[in-house]
Amino acid sequence: MRNLVTAILMTIVTTILLGLIYPLVVTGLAQVIFPHQANGQLIKNADGALIGSRLIGQSFSSPGYFRGRPSAAGYDAGASSGSNLGPTNQKLIDRVKADVGRLQAENPGKTVPIDLVTTSASGLDPHISPAGAEFQVPRVARERGMTEAELRSIVALHTEGRQFGFLGEPRVNVLELNLDLDNRKPMKR
Repeated sequence: MRNLVTAILMTIVTTILLGLIYPLVVTGLAQVIFPHQANGQLIKNADGALIGSRLIGQSFSSPGYFRGRPSAAGYDAGASSGSNLGPTNQKLIDRVKADVGRLQAENPGKTVPIDLVTTSASGLDPHISPAGAEFQVPRVARERGMTEAELRSIVALHTEGRQFGFLGEPRVNVLELNLDLDNRKPMKR
């Protein structure tokens, strides 16, 4: 009986300590020390309306916008996952071939960067490679009435290097780039 009481008390104490107090302390510290990161790095417009998150990709279909990686999750955070299709799966091969064909028609003679035709593991990646952005420069510049050199300089401003100088690869946040383009050079109507 004594062991049962001890077990029940330990369960109650650890539940309160690790299930309530610890999460509240960590959440409180995160809100005080890193409020922007703790709240999902949300991006709002000048009116305060929520546009998106710096951490979650969005779908852009207009030719005047840079497009992100394809999403197996349809950019739905509730369905976050890859497609689970292996490299020899015919459905995946057909989709990638169709995407490559569509992109090559947009930019004849240029090699299509792999990140523009493959999904990320989560299906929500907000970044593309600098090569993926460079591939799209002619289309976006044409649609926005900009020179390619002018657009490349804006892309360069949004190109992030490796984290801590050695982790990951250089990348471009598509949402932030498109928002900056809308501020600098709105689309012709």
